[in-house]
Amino acid sequence: MLSTAAARDKAASLVELARRQGADAADAVYVGERSQGVSVRLGALEDVHRSEGEEIGLRVFVGQRNATIASSDLSKEALSTLVERALAMASEAPEDAFAGLAPEEMLFRGDPADLDLDDGRDPDPAELKTRALAAEDSARAVEGVTNSNGAGASASASIFAIATSHGFAGSTRATGYSNSASVVAGAAGVMQRDYAWHSARHVADLEEPEQIGERAARRAVARVNPVAIKAGVMPVLFDPRVATTLLGHFVGAISAAAVARQTSFLQDALLTRVFAPGVTIHDDPFRERGLRSRSFDGEGLPVQPMELVGDGVLNSWLAESASARQLGISPTGHAVRGVSGAPGPGPSNLYFAPGKRCRDEMIADVKQGILVTELIGHGVNGVTGDYSRGAAGFLISNGEIGPPVAEITIASNLRQMFASLEPADDLHFRRGIDSPTLLIPEMTVASA
Repeated sequence: MLSTAAARDKAASLVELARRQGADAADAVYVGERSQGVSVRLGALEDVHRSEGEEIGLRVFVGQRNATIASSDLSKEALSTLVERALAMASEAPEDAFAGLAPEEMLFRGDPADLDLDDGRDPDPAELKTRALAAEDSARAVEGVTNSNGAGASASASIFAIATSHGFAGSTRATGYSNSASVVAGAAGVMQRDYAWHSARHVADLEEPEQIGERAARRAVARVNPVAIKAGVMPVLFDPRVATTLLGHFVGAISAAAVARQTSFLQDALLTRVFAPGVTIHDDPFRERGLRSRSFDGEGLPVQPMELVGDGVLNSWLAESASARQLGISPTGHAVRGVSGAPGPGPSNLYFAPGKRCRDEMIADVKQGILVTELIGHGVNGVTGDYSRGAAGFLISNGEIGPPVAEITIASNLRQMFASLEPADDLHFRRGIDSPTLLIPEMTVASA
């Protein structure tokens, strides 16, 4: 894996070579990663792995035609062949009036923000094994746990670099750590499993393994002996670990690419009220040690914190350059990409702002409802907004959380769900996309 400076230079030299060989414009992306991990089960080591790899991708433009090609061979001879093949592919590609590099006048200039994404460590496998064993031991010590699916710990470091033929070159380095545990509770015929995990940029920010293991165990034990429910329309609360999926559907709907293709259920919703009054959704690329933090996007454009939804009103699409041109707007600094394919739009650190009521207050107001802690399947139509997914969680009766429920279906339409949802005040930043508990006042709930 190259250093950040060497990765930036490698991408820039590939772009220069493409220009010399006939490309009208080009950009290149380098991605290098080193990772290692340990998994254990029932107190014994199951697997130890370590890998290191690097790839570089080249996108060339010849007139209004373009092509992208990638290689894991970074030798001089391989990259020369890469350029030749990319140009040959572009000559056969259809014309695309909207494809192209980001607007030159909008490119990121200056020094990247200090986001503290790299703690500089390379842990020993023994350290990872200790963390994995501690998580599993803690989980297995909880009464009611009868088996283990295992626990794991991992560490990684990555380099991302991009260079363009119209003057941008930048690179970043980041580290990442994770710890997880998954266990089974109950006896044969009534067994339930659950899990817990945490990830962070700095190992010092990672949750203690004992806490992760205990949380996984408590979740599994609580799910034993689910009860049947009576179908009907009722309030549904989404626990934070599944509430983030609603933000995922929202992101898909405000993608400028989907809007340009006319495949979004929010097609005509810009600058209108989509969520209930008081609901705010932020996108913050500058969060220190954030899992999705960055100083520039995948096209070399500057990024900035944005209030995508303010007081329920949708303020902006997420747009990379190609879909922005198609819609006649400016790109928003949300391009994300790998070494293969063109950039697409995506958020940075995205979250629902916390609401005014606490979760317990919300639950206390529910006469009959469901607290969802797991979602199953992918029954969401991005064109119509129709929503139907398998779920598991807990029955809420007369303002109190009751027995577990499983194999149920929750259904509605995302437009209706967005328009009525209420965030609780229990927001915690743990992922790249975060949410507090969300209350949807009415959904159709039935046995699966």
